[in-house]
Amino acid sequence: MSRRHRWRQVLAITLMSLQSVPQRLGTATVAIVGIGGVVAVLVAALSMTEGFRAAMSLSGQQDVGVVLRGGSADELSSGLALEAVKHVMDAPSIVPGPHGPLASPELYVIVDVPMRSTGTKANVPFRGVGPNAFQVRKAFRIVEGRPFQRGLNEVIVGRGAAAQFGGLNVGKVVSFGGTPWTVTGVFEDAGSVSESEIWTDAAVLQGAYNRGTSYQSVRVRLPGPGQTAALTRHLKSDPRFNMTVRTEKEFLESQSRVLIAIVQTLGILIAVAMGVGAVFAALNTMYAAVASRTREIATLRALGFGASAVVASVLAEAMLLGLFGGILGGVLAYLGFNGFRASTLNFQSFSQITFAFTVTPRLMLTGIAYALLLGLIGGLLPGIRAARLPVTQGLREL
Repeated sequence: MSRRHRWRQVLAITLMSLQSVPQRLGTATVAIVGIGGVVAVLVAALSMTEGFRAAMSLSGQQDVGVVLRGGSADELSSGLALEAVKHVMDAPSIVPGPHGPLASPELYVIVDVPMRSTGTKANVPFRGVGPNAFQVRKAFRIVEGRPFQRGLNEVIVGRGAAAQFGGLNVGKVVSFGGTPWTVTGVFEDAGSVSESEIWTDAAVLQGAYNRGTSYQSVRVRLPGPGQTAALTRHLKSDPRFNMTVRTEKEFLESQSRVLIAIVQTLGILIAVAMGVGAVFAALNTMYAAVASRTREIATLRALGFGASAVVASVLAEAMLLGLFGGILGGVLAYLGFNGFRASTLNFQSFSQITFAFTVTPRLMLTGIAYALLLGLIGGLLPGIRAARLPVTQGLREL
């Protein structure tokens, strides 16, 4: 038998098989819904990872540098004396602004704030920033209220923090570190991790938490994307100080690796476990399809149709059900989760970070590919059974 003739047989049996799907609509629907549910869970879990990655790294700027104490993995474990901060600010490679170099010495503490949904306490970053902090972050803008006034116990909150945590509405007075603070505004920063934070004047925060004149980091505007070499040489020019600089993008990516790995692993494990159930649903559907077409398949075999054509027709039907299930699951995940805001714990700083679930086209294609794989696995054994069924036995079936 020529290869061309064999493909014609496969196409003919596959079309006959697909035409009979409406007669088995109930069992086919069970398989589609089962596979769709698995895909929805998988895409939702991966969209959480995608959203967290976007909040932590995709919004990080290549032309912004983060200066920390040498050996520090995050801001919470860093510490910079005032003399060290002055040494950073003297660097000629920092982009100048109208009121001095575009650099912001910053202090970072953790405060307890109740979640809006549950009322349970969450660790929220409370950041003291320098006078040029808003100019260093190019995407920063106030979307409600006004900026805090320097020297006063006033704060502004990120859009994500205002949505997820209670008591942070404009005009409210909150208590952190035994000190009352008035919320004066809400800000955005291109969806970055900064929107999970509360900001105030660094000098006021130092006094409220008895931090003297110390800081934990300095954010600086670099002359160009990734151009940290000149600043690194300046930092090393004074042996009294041990400081390192990374681009903001590199720094935020390093902060997100642990959680991204955990979420991806859990999402895949859940999808695999649920996929076993979806495969059984597909198996039942395809075994039922083979049973209802026993005489038809036997007749085709008696007329000279090959076993490979029979197997291919069963697999094609199973993968078609998988395709429908994958599309259903992707649509459900997009409608139910895309843009949904949530918060989770950053294992580097042990503080809450708000982010939005992000269902991308790539994730939906991944879900559909997984659905096709489930359909292929679910149709393989029934296809082999149909091909091995003795012709004489099949012709005797009612």
